Amino acid sequence: MYAPSPIKRRFSRQIQVGNVPVGGDAPIAVQSMTNTDTLDVAATVAQIQQLEKAGADIVRVSVPDMDAAETFGQIKKLVNVPLVADIHFDYKIALRVAELGVDCLRINPGNIGREDRVRAVVSAARDHGIPIRIGVNAGSLEKDLQKKYGEPTPAALVESAMRHIDYLDRLDFPDFKVSVKASDVFMAVAAYRDLAARIEQPLHLGITEAGGLRSGTVKSSIGLGMLLMDGIGDTIRVSLAADPVEEIKVGFDMLRSLKLRSKGINFIACPSCSRQNFDVIGTMNQLEERLEDVMTPLNVSVIGCVVNGPGEAKETDIGLTGGSPANLVYIDGKPASKLRNDHLVDDLEQLIREKVREKQQQQDAMIARSV
Repeated sequence: MYAPSPIKRRFSRQIQVGNVPVGGDAPIAVQSMTNTDTLDVAATVAQIQQLEKAGADIVRVSVPDMDAAETFGQIKKLVNVPLVADIHFDYKIALRVAELGVDCLRINPGNIGREDRVRAVVSAARDHGIPIRIGVNAGSLEKDLQKKYGEPTPAALVESAMRHIDYLDRLDFPDFKVSVKASDVFMAVAAYRDLAARIEQPLHLGITEAGGLRSGTVKSSIGLGMLLMDGIGDTIRVSLAADPVEEIKVGFDMLRSLKLRSKGINFIACPSCSRQNFDVIGTMNQLEERLEDVMTPLNVSVIGCVVNGPGEAKETDIGLTGGSPANLVYIDGKPASKLRNDHLVDDLEQLIREKVREKQQQQDAMIARSV
């Protein structure tokens, strides 16, 4: 349970997105994107704050026109999490948000325009100390590449990326990250693997337009999981047709399962069966909802009977094993108390929160000693 991840991450150059390091030995950053109208400052700020509460390291905001650019400047002053401005077509928008304090510029070279416009964006990024994300997408490849390949392919995605990477190299601008997204899992994985072997810059992973909450989670988990297992990826976005907060939850669950991040509670729970001595599914649904605010790493097992319960409980911070007439609670692998079903969720939540406070105090003490 506590063994480190066996994944050896690909070496990458580290860049800084606001106060969040991306690449190098930094934790893989989890990000999402607002879907509010950027001109609605209150709604956009509220959603960014919800994403930050859910654990988002970085949030991307669409800036489609100059009015949105001015509004973006207001939004930036009202939030704490680093913001990436999503720029398409009009390079002047990128120049404006750079002046207004954006933390990263995301441009799609396929639709940003001529090289002189890209040069102007790079110059603004350099002057303001802002990194750039080159965002290549299978749905918006340059016209000449569409003609050359006939359809989006891994090679077309990589050629598009390398074309603009080479241009940034000629401008001596190394502070960028790259994505080569496709909605097809195999295309995206092949493109990222190819690109990872060519450059040292950090890679932003995503399966674009993955689908709804269930299907998109499955597709993203397979595609991003393959890449993360290869050690590829420095920041991720799980693209779901769902509440953006769900993207953050799925992203952290994905990284937790691979032992690449340890933020929040890692639940181990059985699927339930006729042996269960309490309502496992109902208990888990309530615990996950009640404990969403917890960011301290903690392993909690919730097992409905004594077949696997004690074994799992001995490997977790807190373990619940179904039993009759009462359920047994393990703390730090040792039997600690018994809980009846009447107030099971309330009592278990209290024990978990007490353990969270204890762990947080230990972490704070370690930090204080190291200062």
